[in-house]
Amino acid sequence: MYETEANIEIEQPDQIAPDVVASFAGLRSTILRRTVLPWSEHCTECVWPTCYATCDLYVPRADGRCRRFVDGMIRVPFPTALNAYLLKIRFKKWGKLWTPGNLRLYQTKEAENLERRDYRIGTVLYQLPLPSRMKSVVTTKRYGMKKRLAARGRWKSETPTCFLLECFNPAGGAVSLSLTIRLSDPGVRIPFQKLIEIKPGFQCVRIPFDEISDVIDLNTPFSVELIPNHNDHEVTLYFGLMEFVQESQPRAEKNGKVKCVVWDLDNTLWDGVLVEDGPEKLKLKQDIISIVETLDRRGIIQSIASKNNEDEALQVLKEFRIAEYFLWPQISWGPKSEAIKTIARQLNIAADSVLFVDDSEFELQQVRAACPGVRVLDSRKYLALAEMNECQVPVTAESMKRRTMYQMERIRQESAQSFGGDYEAFLASCSIEVKIQSLTEDNLERVHELTQRTNQMNFSGNRYDRELLRNILNNSFLDTYVLACEDRFGSYGIVGFGVVESREPRLTDLMFSCRIQSKRVEHAVLGYIIRQYIGRTGREFFANYRKTARNSPSGRVFVDLGMVETGCCEGVTSLRLPGGMDVPDEKIIRVVVDGKKGWIEQ
Repeated sequence: MYETEANIEIEQPDQIAPDVVASFAGLRSTILRRTVLPWSEHCTECVWPTCYATCDLYVPRADGRCRRFVDGMIRVPFPTALNAYLLKIRFKKWGKLWTPGNLRLYQTKEAENLERRDYRIGTVLYQLPLPSRMKSVVTTKRYGMKKRLAARGRWKSETPTCFLLECFNPAGGAVSLSLTIRLSDPGVRIPFQKLIEIKPGFQCVRIPFDEISDVIDLNTPFSVELIPNHNDHEVTLYFGLMEFVQESQPRAEKNGKVKCVVWDLDNTLWDGVLVEDGPEKLKLKQDIISIVETLDRRGIIQSIASKNNEDEALQVLKEFRIAEYFLWPQISWGPKSEAIKTIARQLNIAADSVLFVDDSEFELQQVRAACPGVRVLDSRKYLALAEMNECQVPVTAESMKRRTMYQMERIRQESAQSFGGDYEAFLASCSIEVKIQSLTEDNLERVHELTQRTNQMNFSGNRYDRELLRNILNNSFLDTYVLACEDRFGSYGIVGFGVVESREPRLTDLMFSCRIQSKRVEHAVLGYIIRQYIGRTGREFFANYRKTARNSPSGRVFVDLGMVETGCCEGVTSLRLPGGMDVPDEKIIRVVVDGKKGWIEQ
């Protein structure tokens, strides 16, 4: 909802490309409830009403108020968008969007009706044949009533999952937006702030509700503002939904577990500041060793992001006998956000699987702003870290060896450098072997853990609980593939799981640990599976693939093996291997299968 009392201009949607139109329609199936915030145009330097007489940028609206957007808030009808329209805004210098905040969640249809009613009333008020001064009084009272009603909407039993922002940037370069959520209480000075980069094209930004509520109490009056960070040039953006929402999470995004905890050192891992107190006065925090060991057994990798002298800090970690637990520690005087990006890149994991622990609110906010998705934790809460839901993963034989496996991976990377740019030659020298077994009670727990952790190489997005895995195990029409991998450097353990509906035949599920990404293992496994069914049945082979931003690089395996898309239903793409087409075999990976008489090489 926006300030319809002063903005009822309309433009047609044909100015927006069809692919962007489709993007704005994507939320209809995922949003359960949403707020209805009364957004209006404001000024970052407003000293109303004095500035109306003194500011060179003052341009009166129809109601006499200041016009901070070049053409006002222009409505672009968009029936497929969740709120049935977009707002086209050309920001002038100092222009900002502002609204009183609330957390009152409406069913989407109810919210749409509220917006439609507000538009009808606002249109009538805007077109009243009244003198400017009287119209200003009427419209100001109307918008004031909307603000008061909005401010009353306190926290109800339903909790939003995030603050969601849909935006289309038609320009050729990125535009940064500052999102600020500020409590109305003047005694509370620290707001929640987030820097959002809007790249050219459509973007849907989700800021987790917990991330906001950890900073400010949203059960008290607050406001929300969006400010483009530009100089004197105008910025044009199209906005869709800008609301707190309760969203039905896609299965691929549920139960996101932490894969790596990144620790600060001073006053976080230990009491004291190394460069000020010296190593002899430092003392490990209470129970810190127990927490580190617990996370390590669960297979949660740990690292360091600390502003310190590297040699001195590493020596202290060795003296405390915990240095071995931290992989790729980043200890320097640079920004901690860069340290975390380096760690995530070295581990080949996504930002939202990283949790950063620090005692400094400045550092936590800096990481939040520069590393969207990274979870942060004030070190004062460190004792609860191992009990957090995000860190609740089963302890398995695989998890207890995960740190060692990553250490082996570092050796692999160092060995790969000796081959120069001939990566395939390096892979061939590694003697990579994939062992294929069926799903059993013995390996079910590890497969369950794998299905909860995989993102980048999960081609279905499914998260299987143990009961569902047992149902698959007992279904005679579902063939299962549990994949273990090793090379001359050591074992990767169980790294993959696949399911084929044998009657069609159709691959309904395939997922791999990111540890084997870019090693062509997925090509060897999928190629083996396809050849088996084509040779056995003589029929075409099909596969399901739920495309996401994360798995699309790995999803090229389907194209590489010659599969073609045949359609898409509810986000799942169906692929087919044309009849008579040979499936390439790179012969880089050795595949062996657990047969009745032992392992059989394929």
